[in-house]
Amino acid sequence: MSAGLGKCGKIRHIVRLRQMLRRWRNNSRMSASRIPSDVPAGHVAVCVGTSCRRFVVRATYLNHPIFKKLLIQAEEEYGFTNQGPLAIPCEESVFEEVIRFISRSESGHSDKLMRDCSFKIACNWLNLGGGKGK
Repeated sequence: MSAGLGKCGKIRHIVRLRQMLRRWRNNSRMSASRIPSDVPAGHVAVCVGTSCRRFVVRATYLNHPIFKKLLIQAEEEYGFTNQGPLAIPCEESVFEEVIRFISRSESGHSDKLMRDCSFKIACNWLNLGGGKGK
């Protein structure tokens, strides 16, 4: 009799595993369908400024020291519980300069950029606490 209960327990276990697998597949399909179709692979969409202008940037930019500083400021401003797209508390024009600088530095022109006006603007903005008058 105990052998019969063992088989039932195994069957229940298999049924539960199949249900969990089915739920996991459904959840993964749902989350995949939430990715915007205009964001190419290897990129991420961010909202910038008070008007929440949307930018699509390379995911590798997130590792750049200047972008990391922007992410720290975003965390201080909004916290980790922010729902929705990644929001950057920054003026749009400054963000564009930061992206231009990161793009050029990845292409190997970083020596020239150390004297570049856009780099100085971005660094000054970041050192002033995001241009928020800190």
